[in-house]
Amino acid sequence: MINLDYPVKSRLTLLNPPKLSPKMPKFKIPHSKLAIALALSLCVACDKVDDDRIPPYPVYVQFQTQADWNVYGVSGACGYKYFIKADRTPANYPWTALTETGFGGILLVSDIHGDPQAYDLACPVEAQRTVRVVVDTDLQKARCPRCRSVYDIFTNYGLPVEGEAAAKGYALRHYHTGTGYQGQYLIITN
Repeated sequence: MINLDYPVKSRLTLLNPPKLSPKMPKFKIPHSKLAIALALSLCVACDKVDDDRIPPYPVYVQFQTQADWNVYGVSGACGYKYFIKADRTPANYPWTALTETGFGGILLVSDIHGDPQAYDLACPVEAQRTVRVVVDTDLQKARCPRCRSVYDIFTNYGLPVEGEAAAKGYALRHYHTGTGYQGQYLIITN
């Protein structure tokens, strides 16, 4: 049973806290406009990576079955292969009329987790079809033989780490890898 012997006003008083003084001190922040402008400029000045320096060219490389992947693909962490249609590299790959390898060719890698990643071989600093990055197995990175820029292909999605590409924020063009919509084991597309 609830005891209602005490007055209603006292119950309400307990529920309502005391009011604060209406005169609250105002804090002035000196140079607040300057601080806001500085904060905005820091946000705008953040480094951006440009992975669109290489012009968009058709990309389509397919591995019909897992057996195709086992022969022509990459397996295990930090594996890599080059696919260059103009040179027919690799020579034993089953090239078709639909096969396209982008602007400078495709660098197919298996990242540190064993997942396939694909990049255009053309160096984004040089932006020429025949100036292609080469995998440096000692560094576990890709390097341009002309400008000497270095790209992290196994752990950081083709981002530049050294050289002119790093200074300018030019990354390798990244391509999509995934299961084909018609049942292919894996395809590379743009």
